[in-house]
Amino acid sequence: MGKPNVYVTRQLFPEAMEILKAVASVEVFEGVDNAIPRDLLLEKVKDVEGLLPLLTERIDGELMDAGEKLKVISNYAVGFNNIDLEAATERGIYVTNTPGILTDTTADAAFALLMAIARRIPEADRHIRAKGWIHAWGPKMYIGSDVHGKTLGILGMGRIGSAMSKRAKGFDMDVIYHDVYRREDLEAELGITYKPRDEVMRSADFLSLHVPLTSETHHMMGAEELASMKETAFLINTSRGPVVDEKALADALKKGVIAGAGLDVFETEPVSHDSPLLGLDNIVLTPHLASGSIETRTKMATTAATNIVSVLQGSVPPNLVNPGVMKVRPLPE
Repeated sequence: MGKPNVYVTRQLFPEAMEILKAVASVEVFEGVDNAIPRDLLLEKVKDVEGLLPLLTERIDGELMDAGEKLKVISNYAVGFNNIDLEAATERGIYVTNTPGILTDTTADAAFALLMAIARRIPEADRHIRAKGWIHAWGPKMYIGSDVHGKTLGILGMGRIGSAMSKRAKGFDMDVIYHDVYRREDLEAELGITYKPRDEVMRSADFLSLHVPLTSETHHMMGAEELASMKETAFLINTSRGPVVDEKALADALKKGVIAGAGLDVFETEPVSHDSPLLGLDNIVLTPHLASGSIETRTKMATTAATNIVSVLQGSVPPNLVNPGVMKVRPLPE
């Protein structure tokens, strides 16, 4: 009996490839900067037992039916909103993710966005690169906002939200939060305060989003919510792009409804050149880089590879997100 087949939708790190190739025949999409075309993925999935996709791939019932041999889909991400979990479970396909790895790295990036937009660092950098430092220093030159001593509001007190709280405490910030589950354990540990969501939005000098993308959180920050924030406040989003209504945000930034924003995620990725956000100075934009350190991205890859190998070898994977599948296709087979 030959090795099972695995298809990987983007080039990964050598450490992950070694794990996969030890037990499987592996094919990798050669694209570096572009997602795999849908029609090609539908073709490639036909003869594989394992699929390792990114969030950029839509893994739905149609694709699963094309992959009649599929046993496991190992998402290279913490989130898995790109995968139809119900469809996977019905078909006996194990779905896994890479949780807990990128927590601190993402919190670092979120706080970096906060600092960058508050102190207008990218804006000042662009000025010097374009014109040189041609004007004498003055008291109001690219004047920004303090971070220390301010109030950080967090929506979503999971792993990343709590890591963000720890960073804020290093700047003597007052941290208030809202979550669907009140975290009294973290309140005591981190010195943070639970508030109703509306009060968090009204009171925060910086509002950082750390929620999953669901039907309830889609466009949770729209025109009404942005208008409830302080005019001096900043919005930070490293969660999922559709959590924010980008048209409403662009309008709010243009009109001074809020002072600024820092985004690492967007409603549509890649971002179109005609996005209304691109012409604004009071926003910092990064292309989904929050987990983008060598250490974290490598660990994500090896974890995703290990998840696939576990299923192919008849073991329950360490990061299973649809446990109901074990009733449909028990392991070991």
